[in-house]
Amino acid sequence: MRLIKKLALATVVAGSLLNGSPLMASPGADSKIALQMYTLRNVGTLDQQFLMARNAGFTAVELVGDQGVSSAELNRLLAQYNLSVTSAHVQLDALRSQMAQTIAFNQAIGNKVLVVPYLQPADRPTDAAGWKRLGKELNALGSTLRKSGLQLAYHNHDFEMKTFRGKTGFELLVDATRAENLALEIDAAWVFRGGQDPVRLIQRYADRLFALHAKDNSGIGLRDDEMNFAPVGEGLLAWDEIVSAAQQRARPVYVVEHDLPKDADAIIRASKLSLERELAQAWRGRKLD
Repeated sequence: MRLIKKLALATVVAGSLLNGSPLMASPGADSKIALQMYTLRNVGTLDQQFLMARNAGFTAVELVGDQGVSSAELNRLLAQYNLSVTSAHVQLDALRSQMAQTIAFNQAIGNKVLVVPYLQPADRPTDAAGWKRLGKELNALGSTLRKSGLQLAYHNHDFEMKTFRGKTGFELLVDATRAENLALEIDAAWVFRGGQDPVRLIQRYADRLFALHAKDNSGIGLRDDEMNFAPVGEGLLAWDEIVSAAQQRARPVYVVEHDLPKDADAIIRASKLSLERELAQAWRGRKLD
């Protein structure tokens, strides 16, 4: 995969932001761009966070657990800002020990997809057999959720990209599950940081790709105070190739995220504009085929 975005693209995106003009009106009829609310966790109250998301043009969000409020309050705020829910990040411990409560809450807010977002160090396998065992556990959890009309998905970081005799921990985990019991939310930036090619994983697991987390890597020495993450299109990843691969078969939800933004509003707007441009190009390319 080409690792460096063309300078011309970055210039176009930056120029559009400076001029305050959008690059396009719509990313394509079959595509949705959502915002991961973890990005805004340091922005005031939940009310203020939803307002920022809506003002930036988002109509859908991915939640972090219960967002610290009751289902009734969450429903009220979502309705107030006309936001839909694509999914919710739910810790593995909650699925293990609070399954009934987790199901009830998500049913109450109309959410259908629960994503395991992160493995605590104690839960991270250290060998191939461990990754397979974890896959089997997630498969069972996903089967249980399906009986309640919910879908389980898994979100990667970099540690799943370690290889064991040619297969990553991520692949070992996924291959130990059934497609109907575990969907995928691939984080391209973390895949790249783990030394793997996000395009390859997207193509391999296109039938499972529910969502694609969208942020970029800036490289060491740049944005060090933001965990070296950047808005989509302003870093090292070739988002034209990533989006093209995703749109060929999966057409996932694109979830804008940044782990430690200094200016959250500017970053989510920049990422959304860049994604819209890439999706428009992919849409035009597909119509010309």
